[in-house]
Amino acid sequence: MIRTIALLRLGLLGLFWGLESLIGPSLSLGAEPGSAKTGRVDYNREVRPILARNCFACHGQDEAKRAKGLRLDRRESAVKPLKSGETAIVPGDPESSELIQKVTDDDETLRMPPRKAGNRLTSTEVEVLERWINQGADYAQHWALIPPQDLPLPAVKHKASPRNGIDFWVLTRLEKEGLGPSPEADRSTLLRRVSLDLRGLPPTPREVELFIQDTATDAFEKAVDGFLADPAYGERWARMWLDQARYADSAGYGSDPLRPAIWRYRDWVIEAFNRNLSFDQFTLEQIAGDLLPNPSLEDKIATAFHRNTMTNTEGGTDDEEFRVAAIKDRVDTTMQVWMGLTMGCAKCHSHKYDPLTHEEYYQFYAFFNQTADNDQPAESPVVAAPNSRILEQRRRIDDKIAALRQALETRTQRPIRDEIAALEKSKPPIPNLPVMVELPPDRHRVTHVLKKGNFLDPGDVVGPGVPRSLHPFPAGEPKTRLGLARWLVDPMNPLTARVAVNRYWAQIFATGLVETEEDFGTQGDSPSHPELLDWLAIQYRESGWNTKWLLRLIVTSATYRQSSKVRPELLEKDPRNRLLASAPRVRLEAEMVRDQALACSGLLSRKIGGPSVFPPQPEGLWQAAFNGQRTWSTSRGEDRFRRGLYTFWRRTVPYPSMAVFDAPSREICAIRRIRTNTPLQSLVTLNDPVYVEAAQALARRIVRDGGLSVASRVRHGLQLCLCRLPRPDQVEALITLYTTEYERYSKDQPAALALATEPLGPLPPGMKPAELAAWTTVANVLLNLDSVLTKG
Repeated sequence: MIRTIALLRLGLLGLFWGLESLIGPSLSLGAEPGSAKTGRVDYNREVRPILARNCFACHGQDEAKRAKGLRLDRRESAVKPLKSGETAIVPGDPESSELIQKVTDDDETLRMPPRKAGNRLTSTEVEVLERWINQGADYAQHWALIPPQDLPLPAVKHKASPRNGIDFWVLTRLEKEGLGPSPEADRSTLLRRVSLDLRGLPPTPREVELFIQDTATDAFEKAVDGFLADPAYGERWARMWLDQARYADSAGYGSDPLRPAIWRYRDWVIEAFNRNLSFDQFTLEQIAGDLLPNPSLEDKIATAFHRNTMTNTEGGTDDEEFRVAAIKDRVDTTMQVWMGLTMGCAKCHSHKYDPLTHEEYYQFYAFFNQTADNDQPAESPVVAAPNSRILEQRRRIDDKIAALRQALETRTQRPIRDEIAALEKSKPPIPNLPVMVELPPDRHRVTHVLKKGNFLDPGDVVGPGVPRSLHPFPAGEPKTRLGLARWLVDPMNPLTARVAVNRYWAQIFATGLVETEEDFGTQGDSPSHPELLDWLAIQYRESGWNTKWLLRLIVTSATYRQSSKVRPELLEKDPRNRLLASAPRVRLEAEMVRDQALACSGLLSRKIGGPSVFPPQPEGLWQAAFNGQRTWSTSRGEDRFRRGLYTFWRRTVPYPSMAVFDAPSREICAIRRIRTNTPLQSLVTLNDPVYVEAAQALARRIVRDGGLSVASRVRHGLQLCLCRLPRPDQVEALITLYTTEYERYSKDQPAALALATEPLGPLPPGMKPAELAAWTTVANVLLNLDSVLTKG
């Protein structure tokens, strides 16, 4: 096993897991730079966040929890005298406003908010409130609930800089701040960046070579179109959606039984992205594919989106309790994924911050309360969902049986019957996928408000409906999941398009225009570029919800093509890069770290779809599992080297090496992954069997294809992993490492043989153990280079 200490001793730490990987993510995350302390106060950007964070919990719309009868989330209530005679806000008169008096009271016991409720207001926050009241205390509807504004592109000084509309909005903001954009990244960096962003894989050496040689003005656009057409595109973007869909190969809770057929939904998502299914249709099919006219098998498979909810099969549990829990999860997930609102906060009481009431939560719940599933171990209803590969295999292993049966008509030998029986047994099973099926009208359930969320304490009867603060339900649409799906993508909806484009933007730029992708409500962040967010939302909708078109627009912009090098003036003025004056430099996500190592080594299987696979993981992790499913049967052949997307995902025991890189358990919807940097990550990529195996394969590839000299082989290895020409200092350091390790392993043949062959397998003909062991150490370092593990 590779020893980290040997690499540290050689002074190579700066080449991998260096300061750039620690600093990079922090530079790419953040909020909009503060506004000036003069001029008109913006309620949505400056005042609402203060009130929402400090006041609305006790003085918001939740009547049951409202203190002193004071409501501050609405102007008409805030300026109205209370029974005590006090007035919280006196427009134009901060000194007479009880709000200001309370938040600045010298008496600690009287000052608001109470110490136990959280932090007190800062002097800057008090000053904002005073200026706002002095200017008339104007309120405004929350920005996210106002339909996107279709504004003309702004004028910019640097007219030659923009490549498309995105750049006008970014550049005008930079010019206001006295900044300019960064120069374009070099061609090799740019190709690697866009390949990782669109496919989740690095470009091949041949792709790099062809791109560098292509001098056409549209060379980059042609490369982008090629990556968008690659089936790997669907795999990369399915990963993002599967986090939101809380996709997993098990049902969750304590026993966590397996769902052996749920992979058919995962493959549906991959195919939907690859065929560029429009986002509105993508929505309709997943929310209500079974309710479409003459639904196809694929329409029904899509509804497994909401069968990813957990099922509790443990003895003694109440099926209705966990059926209700699944419906609540569907409500919460739907509103957060499509609308960016934390509807789940209203399941026990009216939302403390956003205009979502307790009653409205259960009206929304009513849309999902009429499906036939009810927390049964068999997970009915299901649909037989074979894919084309299974159907073809069954048709071949059937043709053979038919031929043998025909032979039986003329011969009666017992071995033919045995062969027929063996063939029948070897047919690949047809997966039975859990799907959504609506109950017939005569079996519809009555929906109640559940007091404090308790399924045993039903309150008033409610019918299906949507929150009053949002756009109206489409006229003429049925009050079913299908009508709800059309409401989600209705042109009047102010949120869905914004939420969707923001999520794609975040995948490309590491941070959304609204950083809180999961929360567009009053507790979420304001957009860094509100006009750009609205422009993108409108463009996306008017493109026919064309996702490939949107992504192409983003990655062909001048904003995307900037260098990621941090300039001192940017670091000082905008340390978190919210102004987008450079490209972000961030560590790759869990699946990309794995897939890139396999791709560079030459091990990666490009097989698309099929049942989930079992790459190597530490032994014994499933020992506590119930239902007899205690063993992890490591896959053989190419399944061992499939993309991370296909790794078997058990909720209670997530695949360890990806969990270390911030992959969620998927027990609930995960809108975004928060990046972390921990020593465990470097230990995984140095020592995990998957990465050791990749290093061994990369070493063999370097020796086989890298020429005869140590220097040429080092350069070849660096080019494979970096996708660009290496720096001389990198070559020199790795030559020194190879020489040192070769000398060491020449004196320890057993250790050399072990490092060169375990777990990958026997040495190729003509390769020596000490040589290959030394190159394996070099390859391991290559796969751990900061420039390899980050996207810049």
